[in-house]
Amino acid sequence: MPLLALPFPAIDPVAIAIGPITIKWYALAYIAGLIGGWFYARRLVMADRLWGVVKRPVPADIDDLVVWVALGVVLGGRIGYVLFYNLPMYLADPIEILAIRNGGMSFHGGFLGAILAFLLFARSRGLNGYTLLDIGAVVVPIGLFFGRIANFVNGELWGRIAPDFPYAIVFPTGGPLPRHPSQLYEAATEGLLLFIVMAICAYRFGFRKPGLLGGIFVLGYALARTGCEFFREPDAQLGFLFGKGLGPMGGGVTMGMLLCVPMALVGLTYIVLAATGRTRPKKTAAPETVEEARATRAGA
Repeated sequence: MPLLALPFPAIDPVAIAIGPITIKWYALAYIAGLIGGWFYARRLVMADRLWGVVKRPVPADIDDLVVWVALGVVLGGRIGYVLFYNLPMYLADPIEILAIRNGGMSFHGGFLGAILAFLLFARSRGLNGYTLLDIGAVVVPIGLFFGRIANFVNGELWGRIAPDFPYAIVFPTGGPLPRHPSQLYEAATEGLLLFIVMAICAYRFGFRKPGLLGGIFVLGYALARTGCEFFREPDAQLGFLFGKGLGPMGGGVTMGMLLCVPMALVGLTYIVLAATGRTRPKKTAAPETVEEARATRAGA
């Protein structure tokens, strides 16, 4: 082992095994993200001071929304990975598309799947789609944090070679050289840091400007992910898309960076639209309490 390297903490990817039935930490990370997001979202919709005149969902809506979002994330994440990262392999062996237990999920695909789920659910309940996306923007970093920790436990998505970095790690599947623990960088930035930023923004702005919190999240994630991509090893089947010596850490442009460009532009657009009042409800009304919201939804 190189002098400047830490041993990989050999944690079994399987958290629970009962006979032939196994539950992996990665699956538990998804569950923890959904449960944490559900609990936090319920608290948000019950906080009267955050809403003003914007029509809000009620806690029962959040209970149903979790199922829609879970399906959107899983289906979108898998389809996104197939299309963005390994399409030739899956075209050659289409049955592998269904083998989710073998790995292969794309955040950007899951992100699009979740957006579609939010918008369809909003339409089915007569709610503002921007408002539901804002709620999702505040709670999604919880799932990102647990997901990246699970990536580290699995010893996957490791970083670039870093022989002189004192906290580099030799991953079991990453060859003999020490690498950046980029999964932990992403957990710290895309997860913990973005969670704090979104919590502060929710407390400061509330949900009175539909689309504002969603725009802040999308822009924040794009910036955090792009920064972490300078430390993360690109997918082997893709490598660097453009160049070989761009950026302070070396290497070229990766698929993750490329997919973050439209995200950043969309985030900026919705921040401007929301800040200038173009996404506000057209009708003005007195602020609605959570009890009044429940009564309105029950009578609808």
